[in-house]
Amino acid sequence: MIKKKTNRFYFIFLILVSISLALFFVLKALNDKIVFFYTPTNLSEDSDIIGENIRVGGLVLENSIKYSNDGLRVSFVITDNKNMIDVFYSGILPDLFREKQGVVVEGNFLKSKKTFNAKKVLAKHDENYMPPEVKKAIKNIGK
Repeated sequence: MIKKKTNRFYFIFLILVSISLALFFVLKALNDKIVFFYTPTNLSEDSDIIGENIRVGGLVLENSIKYSNDGLRVSFVITDNKNMIDVFYSGILPDLFREKQGVVVEGNFLKSKKTFNAKKVLAKHDENYMPPEVKKAIKNIGK
């Protein structure tokens, strides 16, 4: 009888350890893929996000888009109507990218220079669309 209880205990213990290890490895793998969303105001207030891969959303400021001579590098300013961030991007912009429109950029933020080095630029798909996170963040800034 005691041997049966001991075997059952070891079996349950082995299952719990296996589940814990599987959960640990899944969470570890997901941690490398998670990309957090911020607004320019969040970036100016939070100092813990330097060097991480993040997304920033807002509106492209009017008259802020500047192209390099080769046309592949571009700089522009994103605003949430409270704070602004300079964005630098190398590559071809989406066709729908333009001033006064919602945009989400993914890359790294350099707080010391208040600049953002973008690896991806995601633009809206029609004149009425703005990413939900951007719309909510801009509404919250006004409150």
